[in-house]
Amino acid sequence: MDPLTLIGLAVASGAAGAVNAVAGGGTLIAFPALMAAGYSSKVANVTNTVAIWPGTIGGSLAYRRELGERGTRVAALTIPSVLGGLVGSVLLLSTSDQAFRAVVPFLIYFACILLYLQPRLSKLTMLGVRSADDTTTTSPMLHVGIFLVGVYGGYFGAGIGILMLAILGILAPDNLHHSNAIKGMLAMIINFTALVVFALRADVAWGPAGVMAVASIVGGYVGVHFARRISPRVLRTGIIGYGAVIATVLLLQR
Repeated sequence: MDPLTLIGLAVASGAAGAVNAVAGGGTLIAFPALMAAGYSSKVANVTNTVAIWPGTIGGSLAYRRELGERGTRVAALTIPSVLGGLVGSVLLLSTSDQAFRAVVPFLIYFACILLYLQPRLSKLTMLGVRSADDTTTTSPMLHVGIFLVGVYGGYFGAGIGILMLAILGILAPDNLHHSNAIKGMLAMIINFTALVVFALRADVAWGPAGVMAVASIVGGYVGVHFARRISPRVLRTGIIGYGAVIATVLLLQR
């Protein structure tokens, strides 16, 4: 890969790390960048999953106190997270390049819709501040919901955090900090499960993945200072518009 393309992927990944820290939706920047670099939709997807995983570690470390306070719930939801990530990643590997490319525009549209609904879905978690009494019990429906989120995360993953917060807000109401902590840890587990499967069975572009991983971490820490000067609502709108354009272009190219 030529240096200019690699620099472009690093910039895109750094921007993705920054917007993930502010508004979410960074995958809608990094994934199309990999496709623009010439990778097939499946290779771009698995490479992006590998590249973004290191950036999820910092968030979990930052919430280590809240995670300790909800350790029982996190432990209970680890198994459905792993199983969901495993099923989703295996399902992706069993999907042909042609079939995945056909479904990618709709997955991006879905992620854009999730990002658009993020403020409304977040209110579910805020309502939980007043209604959270039991912080240890996990209902069967919660296990099923997290498993399904894991399947989606292992298969594509854009908007996984929004989905996770919505399900936690409905089925395990809690305050925002604890819900964010649980969401971040479970998303990290799902992505790690998919990463292991992809590392063993998929065609990962390891060079770009390494560069993008570093850039994503740097973007999350450094870029957020500049990104926060922009209203999260404006930033979210821009990402949604960008994602919708990319999805439409891919749809027309089929």
